[in-house]
Amino acid sequence: MGELKLMKGNEALAEAAIRAGADAYFGYPITPQSEVIEYLMAEKPHERTGMVVLQAESEVAAINMVYGAAGAGKKVITSSSSPGISLKQEGISYIAGAELPCVYANVVRGGPGLGTIQPSQADYFQSTKGGGHGDYKQIVLAPASVQEMADFVKDGFELAFKYRMPVLILSDGVIGQMMEKVDLFDPIPRLTDEEIVAKYPWATTGKKNGTERRIITSLDLDSLKMEEHNKHLQAKYREVEANEVRYELINCEDAEYVFVAYGSSARIAQKATELARKKGIKAGIFRLITLFPFPTKQMQDLCKKGVKGFLAVEMSAGQMVEDVRLSVSGCAKVEHFGRFGGIVHTPEEVLRAMEQKIIGG
Repeated sequence: MGELKLMKGNEALAEAAIRAGADAYFGYPITPQSEVIEYLMAEKPHERTGMVVLQAESEVAAINMVYGAAGAGKKVITSSSSPGISLKQEGISYIAGAELPCVYANVVRGGPGLGTIQPSQADYFQSTKGGGHGDYKQIVLAPASVQEMADFVKDGFELAFKYRMPVLILSDGVIGQMMEKVDLFDPIPRLTDEEIVAKYPWATTGKKNGTERRIITSLDLDSLKMEEHNKHLQAKYREVEANEVRYELINCEDAEYVFVAYGSSARIAQKATELARKKGIKAGIFRLITLFPFPTKQMQDLCKKGVKGFLAVEMSAGQMVEDVRLSVSGCAKVEHFGRFGGIVHTPEEVLRAMEQKIIGG
């Protein structure tokens, strides 16, 4: 049976990593996600499951430790916040190029630069368009609750190993710091080295067992071979787009106007929808759960059902809204409403923006 606890989002993510059978966490503290490594250090998971927890000397070191552990077929996870994630980008690109599974979390804070420790959603472009170099993509899960902070760790590992690619849990300072009850899933046993050898023929375990030599790299100086590798990666990303889109529709059965949001903004938009309905406005919410793959077809289908306008609600100057516009393709009005610099919008502001920009605009 699972276990019900009252936890912060960051703590739920950390506990979920232990229960998901993670072999290692490598990280470095930065607000507003420092509770992840603090919780792991306090819980001493090496005594519970054998999981290694190590504070690296930097974010760059941490992501390269992830690279090495992932190459050995281990379940490995890291976390940071915006500036720290920027430092990890080279390693993430290497991991994507080498087709290795890992999970990492970004509890987003306001920027640019050191910015503020207050929440933001201004890392959308970095997360969905390839924050590092090269034509790579990663699955991006956007939790809107403490429960999902825990659940998406388990889901993230499953997706990471299914497709051999990094999976990002894109949270923010609101979800990371807020406390809610969470139903923790039952622990999943860690795999032994022998099980890893048998299950993952690509892993560099150091155990020969009659197998061929295993080499993991993202480097190939033969341009034609590199092109073939890139074609293979793009085919895999198309497979992800076909099979792994996740979203939630709320009050959209008769909606004429739809808020599009993810994470904490979706929670605020839900309250704005309730206020709109009380005023007789037929409003609904399209909540994004995967930011990549983006639910383009599902948004187009909603548009074809008669939605008159979409308001993209995000704590940024306008990033997700670009994908909404591409998806809607001109069949309905699309506008953006955002606060940034660490400011969290209110439901009243969100509804007022819908009335001014979409309904009366």
